[in-house]
Amino acid sequence: MNKVDKKTLKLAANRLMFDMSEEEYDRLVSEFDLIIEQMNLISDIEGVDDVSPMSFPFEQTFTYLREDEVKDVLSTEEVIRNAKDVKGSQIKLPRVIK
Repeated sequence: MNKVDKKTLKLAANRLMFDMSEEEYDRLVSEFDLIIEQMNLISDIEGVDDVSPMSFPFEQTFTYLREDEVKDVLSTEEVIRNAKDVKGSQIKLPRVIK
């Protein structure tokens, strides 16, 4: 696994349009180093590649969820009436990533 450096983090932060202090970048680099070290330790375990990935350690069934029901639908005009910036029938939002 490649090392994550401060330059890479600053580039990613710039693309996501936020910034952090130098101290926060240093802390994040050390946290990534720790994560990569742990991933390398896990990859050294014999037979780990033969195990299928899981998202949760227990089987779960969701019986308490209800079916979606359409109620009180707003018209397009009602939705865009209070919007600050509208283009056609869509609400225009500020760009959040580059």
